[in-house]
Amino acid sequence: MAGKNKSFAENLASEEKMLITLRDELYGGSWERMLKDLGDRLKGRPYIFKLVNRIKDDLKRIEKLQEYEEKNKVNLADQIKDKF
Repeated sequence: MAGKNKSFAENLASEEKMLITLRDELYGGSWERMLKDLGDRLKGRPYIFKLVNRIKDDLKRIEKLQEYEEKNKVNLADQIKDKF
């Protein structure tokens, strides 16, 4: 199972790896806190259209990563070699 998780983590896009690192460094390892913060930022006015699209993309990435971690009982941060 560890090999599967490592393989999954190594094949993540750099944006996904960055989200995992930010989750651990800025949100104490909590996807929920990160999602709430990004959601709150999305609702803020005024906003920059490009940033809103990036946040929406990040929310989709977070959902994918969170589901993988829950399903496989793993912390992907432990599997990523390149920290950002």
